Amino acid sequence: MGFLSHKISRDEVKPGDHIYSWRQAYLYAHHGIYVGDGQVNHFTRGDGQETGTGTFLDNIIVSSSPNHGDNPCPNCGDRSKVGGVISSCLDCFLAGGDLYLFEYSVSPAIFLAKPRGGICTIAASDPPEEAIYRANFLLQNGFGVYNVFKNNCEDFAIYCKTGLLVANTDVGRSGQAATMVAAASVILSSPLRFVAGFGSLAVAGCGMYCVGRLVSDIGMRLDVSKVPVERLVADMDDMVGMEPQPEVNMTS
Repeated sequence: MGFLSHKISRDEVKPGDHIYSWRQAYLYAHHGIYVGDGQVNHFTRGDGQETGTGTFLDNIIVSSSPNHGDNPCPNCGDRSKVGGVISSCLDCFLAGGDLYLFEYSVSPAIFLAKPRGGICTIAASDPPEEAIYRANFLLQNGFGVYNVFKNNCEDFAIYCKTGLLVANTDVGRSGQAATMVAAASVILSSPLRFVAGFGSLAVAGCGMYCVGRLVSDIGMRLDVSKVPVERLVADMDDMVGMEPQPEVNMTS
């Protein structure tokens, strides 16, 4: 087991594995479920709108399939503009990066020893065939609206592996999102520097960061429940059906 992350070879990947690959000089990772036969199901937005913020960040954080220009992938074609749950060959999913295995059922000590989130969880995974079933079901039915903080590619992969959903959607299941929130909490606590020395501030900041990551992990949260994928999709369809309808003037 690697300290920073768990790099594996292509020969080691197995159907049902939650895999990921680093993007943008290790700034963030893109996640998916390997379903076998060289295919990966993953959740994304179209190229240039990955974060959905409408800002320059949309052009920095890009985890969709690569744009091959005039030479599209012979297996996938050009899917760089396609959003939602898509299936790509392993080459397109990796986009030139290395292959890593997301780890489940790690101990709290190992979890905290990892300096960043998005590479492991304390939660246990379901059998591989259940992860593949969920990933293929969501490929056909969708996984809702992409949101970099609340419903991203890591959220998709973790749900496929565990079937767990978070009731409070301020932050989803993603360890990467939890890491950003924990880091932001440390930064916002910087006024402590006026009442504590640098050493004390560093210790306090490190403690806050670790605690923030730990309590946000899907395996530690109390606001999670097991939701069958069929019910998840049905609930999403019901939410779409509940959108406000235009008023009809019944007066003559």
